[in-house]
Amino acid sequence: MIRTLFSALLAIASMPAIAAPTLITPDRVWDGEAMHSGWQVLVDGGRIVAAGPNLTAPDGTQRLALPGQTLLPGFIEGHTHLLLHPYDAVPWDDQVLKESEAYRVARAVVHARATLMAGFTTARDLGTEGAGTADVGLKRAINEGHILGPRLLIATRAIVAPGSYAPKNDAWHVPQGAEEADGPNLVSAVRRQIGAGADLVKLYGDYRWRPGEGSRPTFSQAEMTAAVAAAHDAGRPVAVHANTAEAMRRATLAGADVIEHGGEGDAATFALMAKNKTPLCPTLAAGEAIARYRGWNGQDPAPPVVVEDRAAFQLALKAGVPICMGGDVGVFAHGENAREMLAMAKAGMANAAVLTAATAGNARYFGLADRGRIAAGLLADLVAVPGDPVADLTAVTRVRFVMKGGTVVRAD
Repeated sequence: MIRTLFSALLAIASMPAIAAPTLITPDRVWDGEAMHSGWQVLVDGGRIVAAGPNLTAPDGTQRLALPGQTLLPGFIEGHTHLLLHPYDAVPWDDQVLKESEAYRVARAVVHARATLMAGFTTARDLGTEGAGTADVGLKRAINEGHILGPRLLIATRAIVAPGSYAPKNDAWHVPQGAEEADGPNLVSAVRRQIGAGADLVKLYGDYRWRPGEGSRPTFSQAEMTAAVAAAHDAGRPVAVHANTAEAMRRATLAGADVIEHGGEGDAATFALMAKNKTPLCPTLAAGEAIARYRGWNGQDPAPPVVVEDRAAFQLALKAGVPICMGGDVGVFAHGENAREMLAMAKAGMANAAVLTAATAGNARYFGLADRGRIAAGLLADLVAVPGDPVADLTAVTRVRFVMKGGTVVRAD
């Protein structure tokens, strides 16, 4: 198995980039916000040069036909943990306490490749969960071309209130899955993570103080506001883990850039988020995965936790909350990122809106002006799927072509 994987990695890594310029002709193009028939896309130097019908290509242009396929912007994963793997195989506590950082990084290399091969050319990694700043090295290795993976936005170590996170042990102190800080030290922790290489700051606005308890807010309004302000002063956005309505409210009032999860959000909270234009990253697929760990077969009737997540998501949609696409991958297998897109559709979001959330929407909410759409001047991060994904969203699970920065990394 190791020899087979190594051979596959070598084959992909040695695959030459398509000679530039390149004219791509699919059956249709989803530009991030709308579908177009008869369009072509011209790529040169790692960028999209032009997109539209009947393009004029310069002499020497290589032509690439994608019959029967839809070309889309590379998908953007909004919530992943490349240094984790599914908890039904190895519990989260055991990953944090018993797996070495070297072992976890080795697995993360495979996870990064799987993510890219699934069509996700950008990923927002929201914390190493006990692996220190290993994401900094992982990002560098990808950027320098040593390994295959998506463009990463990293949070290094998430920040939690002392005593609120895990692993927990009554007898002695054990390593934590995130950095503990509160009061004035919270601002210092924000600055420390940014100095270590964080592209964004991840805060846990609520959590379970003891196993079996429900989530409760962890940071006061003043603490949350100060932490967000410190991150923004450094030019870094803030993602806040928040399931409870009160933690969501505090994060929104503090100016958080994205709220993660939101499973206990109510109409008033979502109205506030909509008013402040605060996006929600619902991570529906993570809740579904955990329900499957406990025996759910994926069919209706769904268990209460899944029903509650869907109901909160529907409240957010009704309120007009901006929606990100992010599944909390790592709770389920890397490379199966599109499960979140299908979960969003199952919970009531239109297929076209899901596609926008995974491309132009995430690019907008994460401040990525150079990607997420198919338009002249943007990065040539492209993916192709069979058929029409607006008509059949399951097409996003059958990726056939992936281009990152003008280089073909997958062509089935």
